[in-house]
Amino acid sequence: MNTLQTIAYTANATATGGREGSAQSDDGRLDVKLSTPKGLGGDDGAGTNPEQLFAAGYAACFIGALKFVAGQSKLSLPAATSIDAQVSIGPIEGGFGIAAKLAVTIPDMDKAEAETLVAKAHQVCPYSNATRDNIVVELSVL
Repeated sequence: MNTLQTIAYTANATATGGREGSAQSDDGRLDVKLSTPKGLGGDDGAGTNPEQLFAAGYAACFIGALKFVAGQSKLSLPAATSIDAQVSIGPIEGGFGIAAKLAVTIPDMDKAEAETLVAKAHQVCPYSNATRDNIVVELSVL
């Protein structure tokens, strides 16, 4: 287990009602209604779900990691860099699990150079470190 050397930031959110409820951050910046997708037996309501929130968080955090490793290599990451994150949920032995796929687009960068940056980012990204050896994470550079 990797213990934090110092705490740089702590997010605080409260969920009520489970997958058919809501979630709010303590500062009010996040305030979402939740609903269950049909694939999980829900009504596919207008709300978001934990998998979408995880996908958005992982994608945004991974771009931050890309910026960090690019800076270490004296490279500039294009502003149009994007990540299409897919988070899937399904049964595993003893319960349910998730898997993630990150498709990274770094415009105007050589694919081999982009793949090197993605590999380095995967080593420093907090989401990658949290999920390493716990879930399948597939990375691709488009």
